[in-house]
Amino acid sequence: MATAYVLINCELGSEESIIKQLKSLPGIVEVHGTFGAYDILGKIESSTVEDLRETITWKIRKIEQIRSTLTLMGIEGQS
Repeated sequence: MATAYVLINCELGSEESIIKQLKSLPGIVEVHGTFGAYDILGKIESSTVEDLRETITWKIRKIEQIRSTLTLMGIEGQS
């Protein structure tokens, strides 16, 4: 199982809308609003790293009010 954590910065006031959109995407297993340098934390799980990349690049990063993302890929066997 491939796992990634995506830290998201979004437009002011759009957090709830983006969280709702993220929860509807396949592979998203957790979404949390956060305080600090990033606005939202999402956890993604998939059977392959390629599927993770597709979800992040073509689904998450295409959400209109997302300004930037930072992706942390999990290392299999170190959990």
